[in-house]
Parts: sequence; structure tokens; C-alpha cells
Amino acid sequence: MATQPVSGDSGSTLRALQSLWPYMWPSDRPDLKMRVVWATVFLVVAKLILMLVPYFFKWATEALTGELKPVDWAPAILVTPVALVLAYNVVRVVQLAFNQLRDALFARVGQHAVRQLAHRTFVHMHELSLRFHLERRTGGLSRIIERGVKGIETIVRFTILNSAPTILEFLLTAIIFWVVYGWIYVAIIAVTVWLYTWFTIRASDWRINIRREMNDSDTDANTKAIDSLLNYETVKYFSNEKMEAERFDRSMARYEDAATRTWTSLGWLNFGQGIIFGLGMMAVMALSAWEVVRGTHTLGDFVFVNAMLMQLSIPLNFIGFIYREIRQAITDIEQMFDLLAVPKEVVDRPGAKPLEVKAGRVEFRDVQFSYDPDRQILKGVSFDVPAGKTVAIVGPSGAGKSTISRLLFRFYDVQQGKILIDGQDIDAVTQDSLRAAVGMVPQDTVLFNDTIRYNIRYGRIGATPEEVERAAELAQISDFIKRLPAGYDTMVGERGLKLSGGEKQRVAIARTILKAPPILILDEATSALDSHTEQEIQAALDLVSRDRTTIVIAHRLSTVVSADEIIVLKDGRIVERGHHADLLAARGLYASMWDRQREATEAEEKLRIARERDAEGVIVRRRTAEVARPVDAE
Repeated sequence: MATQPVSGDSGSTLRALQSLWPYMWPSDRPDLKMRVVWATVFLVVAKLILMLVPYFFKWATEALTGELKPVDWAPAILVTPVALVLAYNVVRVVQLAFNQLRDALFARVGQHAVRQLAHRTFVHMHELSLRFHLERRTGGLSRIIERGVKGIETIVRFTILNSAPTILEFLLTAIIFWVVYGWIYVAIIAVTVWLYTWFTIRASDWRINIRREMNDSDTDANTKAIDSLLNYETVKYFSNEKMEAERFDRSMARYEDAATRTWTSLGWLNFGQGIIFGLGMMAVMALSAWEVVRGTHTLGDFVFVNAMLMQLSIPLNFIGFIYREIRQAITDIEQMFDLLAVPKEVVDRPGAKPLEVKAGRVEFRDVQFSYDPDRQILKGVSFDVPAGKTVAIVGPSGAGKSTISRLLFRFYDVQQGKILIDGQDIDAVTQDSLRAAVGMVPQDTVLFNDTIRYNIRYGRIGATPEEVERAAELAQISDFIKRLPAGYDTMVGERGLKLSGGEKQRVAIARTILKAPPILILDEATSALDSHTEQEIQAALDLVSRDRTTIVIAHRLSTVVSADEIIVLKDGRIVERGHHADLLAARGLYASMWDRQREATEAEEKLRIARERDAEGVIVRRRTAEVARPVDAE
């Protein structure tokens, strides 16, 4: 059911309808097709019945004035004023019933289309590369999808439920007027409809630009609001509530101005439509009144013409409404279409096979990569991680350490070189099988705003409660969880902010244990923690990495001294490699980094001891003063 995304510019309305048609007429859902067919049947029946309504009004009027001519096939009781008034109202109710049946039948079709397109957009967002998501703002993205879904519903409903019946009603009205009253009536109505439609389209097109401004301001305001709320603590740290409120208010001021102009322009549009239709109706009514005076029409004909025109005004006004709504919906979904048009940067090759991990050996061969063509990150990196061994990657900030983990996960594709697992090029295997084989414990663990159980089970959705609890025990967090009032059902808050850094890391370790991957990446998993917590977390990491091929990306060198090999990166190249003792003996970059960290650790320890001594001194002086005070009093 794939369709080409469209843009919101020239020819966008027709192309949008073409793109949405497979969702309104789904090839894999014959039940929904039957709903469309029956909805169309009821639509036609309702319009045919609607054409009878003015006739009963006409006949009732003529019966009251004595102008109604008897017919041979109708019993006298059926042509009395009371019977005709009853028939007039019954027909209106029947016509309304068929309209409601049509809407009820089509409701599932419309909602199915909305759901399918919303699902397609959601899936597409997850298929786009990390590069795309790093460059987007979550608040603005969610707003675009929200408006797009609503716009899709508008287009789906109006194209089937309103456009077709309105056109059918125009045709039936024109035929009746031509046959019964002559071409002059049809000509006046046709000119009125043409002027009305022309004015509506021109005015609506003018309003579209205002609508775009309003949408942009709304997106900007929503982005700033979400960004500010996500960074609530930072706002408080710097007492910038007023600045954030002013930023949000500036966006809302632009939205206020655009929204005001939108509603003002709508008023002018409605006023212009009213003038055009009023003039057309005045001309037709005057012509009919003149014919009544001449005796060529009855008073019932005059009432019939008025009723037909009033009846026609509803779909005519709806044509303007439909056009405005569809164009505004196109404006709302054009950014969503643009999202759907964003190409996937990382895709499976045709015929890609699942990765088969036998031992878990990882090999980088002359890997070159850059996020930006003007700035090369990795410049021919080659190393080997034997199965079941641990290789640590260290180096200054910006050396390319975290890029290695992103490439191994295929968040990006390498520009040159190869990455192999057990001899298989990861570019040639499916992404799902690759990521199933690799586990990650990141530096900044972000949890879902759900329970602790849900976040641990995220490592393997089908895990049993017992397996979840066993993983928590291995990650050394089960005792903490059991002390909580709600236990494993405790909510962790947005991004896991109700937990400390060490607790979040243990949850991340637990879900990685539950995933049980043969290859493990520890991406600076303890660099944001204090020394005491780091030692506790390191013990859990040592447990989870046992007998697994492990790549440790580290900032604190004390965590990698036991690695089977240490690789030192600088400016995207390997400048040193070897065991901890050998690298220290070489007195190169690794040794200088080790010395600086050791000096910083010693200085931190001296400062801690000094603070403890100062605190002890304060306590001693306070106690001495308390003892001395009674003596002084004597």
C-alpha cells in the first residue's frame, strides 16, 4: 500500500488525494471496500430523496392556496395540506437517516486510513538515521505529526463524504431547473456558483499563507515549551524562568497575530460569499415572482424555487468549506509528507541475510568515516577484538571513540573500509539481526517513563518476571528495588529522572543482561558517576562482560587496566596499543593521560580529607565551647 509522499505546493491537492486513495480503498481490506460501496449507495439515495423535499413544500403550499391540481393516481387524502406537510417532514427525516447511515459506514474507513498513515509515519521516523534525529527538535516533530494526522482525517472524510454528494446535488438541481423552469434560471444559478467558487478559491489561497505562518509559530512555541520543560532543572539552576517565559511568549505573540489574521480573513471570506449568493438568489427570486404576477407560475412554484435555492446554499457553502478545509489540511500535512519523503540513510541491502554469530569476533579494517565531509572523524582505523576478549578504546575528547560504537550498531554506514563480525560484513546483514547481537550500556542512560520492570524487560520483551528479577540481582539493583513501596512497579519518571545516576546505570546493565548479547559495548558507562558508585557499577559490568566479546570505550583509565588490549585514539587514528603496563612504560599519550588522571584523583582525595578534618575541627570546637560555657557562668 506504499504511496509517494507529496508536497504541499502546486497541484498538491490532487496529488494528495491520489496518495491517500489507497488508504480509502485498501486493497487488503474487502470489508472496508464494501463499506465504501454501501456508503456511496446511501449517499446517492439521500440526494435523490433530498430533491423531493422542495416538491412536498410546493405541493403543500398549492394545496393551501387551492392551486394544487388533482392527480388520478393519488387518493384525495394524500393531497390534503396536512398529509403533504407530514410527507414533507417524513422525507426530510428519511433523507437525514440515509446521511447518518452513510457517515456511520464510512467512519471505520476514515479511521483506518488515519491509523495506517500515522503508523507509517511512526515507523518511518524510527527507520531514519541517528543523524536525522540529532538535527531535529522533538517538540516540533511531534507537533508536525499531530497536525498531519488531523489533516489526513479531514481530507479522507471530505473527499468521500462531502465532495461527491455536493457535485451530485448541483447536477440534479440544474437538471430540474432546466426541465421545469427553463435555461435562464440555470444560467443565473451557474453564474452565481461560478462566481462563488472563484471567490472562495482565491480567498482561500490567500488565507493559506497566513495558515502557514500560524503553523510555524505554533510549532516554534511548542518546541520551546517542551525543550524548556525537559530542561526544567537547568532552568532552575540559572533562575531563567523569566527568560524562558519571554521566549515562549514571543512565539505565542507571533501565533496570536497569525491566528487573528486567520479568523479576520475568514470573516471577510464568509461576507463575500454571502454577497455573491445573495445577489444570485435575489435575481432568481425576482424572476420567479415576476412569473407569478404574470400567471405563468403558481405561488407553489415561487416557494419551490426559494426552497431549492435555500437547499442549494448548504452544499454551495459547503463547497467553500470543503475547499478551505482540504487546502488547510494540505498545509497541515505537507510537513508530514516532507518527513515521509526523507530518505533512509541506513538500509538493508537487497537479499541481506541475518547475522550468524558463532564466536563473536569483531574486526575493523581501515575504517574511515566523517559526519561532515569537511571534518574527518576516523582516518583508517584497524583493530581486532578476539571472541570473548575485552578491548578498551581510550583517547582525548573528539578522538572518535563513541563513533566506533555507533558504526558497530550501524547507526551510520562507513564511507571506506569494513566492519566484520565473525568474518561477515555488517553492511551485508540485516540491521535487526546485527543489533540483536550487540548490547550497549551507554554513558547517559535514558529510561522510558514507565515502571522499573518495563525498563528492565525492554532488553527482552518476552522475558518472564523471574528472568527480570534475576537480571536485576546480577546488576546488583534488586535490593534497592525491593525497598521501594511499589517494587518493580515503581514509575521512574520522564527519562528516568526519579532515579540516581548509579540506579539508572544498574537498570541499563540489567536490561543488557536480559538481552544476553554475544557482543557488548560499554560506552563510558561509569564516567558520569562518583568514585564509590563507579566501583560498584564496575563490579556489575565485569560480571556482564564475562565470556563476551567486549569493547570498552572509557574516559577513566582506571576502569580499563585489566583489558586484554588498550587502543589509544587521537585525531581519528590509532597512536598506541598494548597492555596497561606496556603503555605506561612507553611514556606516550596513554602514560600522560594516566598521570593527569592520577594527579586529579590524588588532589580530589586530599581535598576530601581536608574537608573531613575541617568538619571534625568544627565539631571539636563546638563541643569544647559547650563544655566551657557552664564554667564561665560560674
